[in-house]
Amino acid sequence: MESLVFVDNGDRTDPAFNLALEEYVLRQMDPERDYLLLYRNEPSVIVGRNQNVLEEVHDSYIRQKGIPILRRLSGGGTVYHDPQNLNFSFVTRYESSRLHNFRFFNTPVVRILRTLGVPAEMNDRNDILAGGRKISGSAQFSSKGRMYSHGTLLFNSELEELDRVLAVRMKHIRSKSHKSVRSTVANISEFLDRPMSVHAFREYLLQGLQRDGLVGTRCVLSDSDLEKIEELRESRYTRWEWNIGRSPKFSVSRSRIVDGVSVSVDLVVSKGHIEEIVLQSEQAAPYVANHAGMGASVPKDLPDLTVISNALKGIRYDPKTVLAGIRNAWQHDLSGTAAAISADTVAAMVYGEDPDTLGEDPDTRREDPDTRRDDPDNRY
Repeated sequence: MESLVFVDNGDRTDPAFNLALEEYVLRQMDPERDYLLLYRNEPSVIVGRNQNVLEEVHDSYIRQKGIPILRRLSGGGTVYHDPQNLNFSFVTRYESSRLHNFRFFNTPVVRILRTLGVPAEMNDRNDILAGGRKISGSAQFSSKGRMYSHGTLLFNSELEELDRVLAVRMKHIRSKSHKSVRSTVANISEFLDRPMSVHAFREYLLQGLQRDGLVGTRCVLSDSDLEKIEELRESRYTRWEWNIGRSPKFSVSRSRIVDGVSVSVDLVVSKGHIEEIVLQSEQAAPYVANHAGMGASVPKDLPDLTVISNALKGIRYDPKTVLAGIRNAWQHDLSGTAAAISADTVAAMVYGEDPDTLGEDPDTRREDPDTRRDDPDNRY
């Protein structure tokens, strides 16, 4: 690499800003120069461009905590960011020899980590490990003669929170999306030979790259730069259509017995909206058999779930919208039905956690991608 220009983001920790900054540097700054970014984010989930959000996260937990989900341009797996995780990005001219060549970009980082006493090494999946555990994962993106290779550095992140955020609870989903690869992770701080803050670590990494001759000048963003970055932030990285709606097409199929009623749902979601849905209910056979001839009261009527199916077609696939659609149909079309099941029960079937995952703890921690399975093109 030629000498890199370090782009100072002013220690902004808004993930939408930092993703927009990275794209801005790639597409709009001087293409004759190479650049380095070092940035941290507030708690957030960053998914790869080819991923289905619901197959990667504990959806109800992150909604409860208000943790934003953002989609990046590069492929690979889902990561959890917090302010104790440092992200790096090398933005350079495109060369075919550099695409998927993570060692080219990550070797200087490994070398600097070793000077801190961290037993850093790269594995055959291009992760950086310490003591056999993953401390960094990387991904790449290329477009119009430019590319970036970026990655995470888990410095002192809340690994228990990472576990909770990435513990998938909706598993009856089928898609062709890129799935994250599970890895056991660790914090760099565990291996340091002396205490250090994440701010000091960032400066140490930057100074190490400067000593190696890889980083030269520093660039401070101008008002014009900031205005253009904000435009990109608003047009892409804060939009539901990009962050969630761009999930690949997927299907959900599951059934459940509730109070003697068997309820099943089969649906297809495309661009974040319900494209097809079939809801059905019937008295569960074991319930009918156990109550026949025993003087038990006849079960209440089953609602015509075709009405619900029709009401949900075309709506956004999120829990609030789904529940509102079902309750509205229930009120206007099924109000006279003494139903054996409730609107909330149906809503939990259409969009909800799978019962067999409740209380489940992940056996390993997931952190970052195996990018080798992405399209060789990797452009957007």
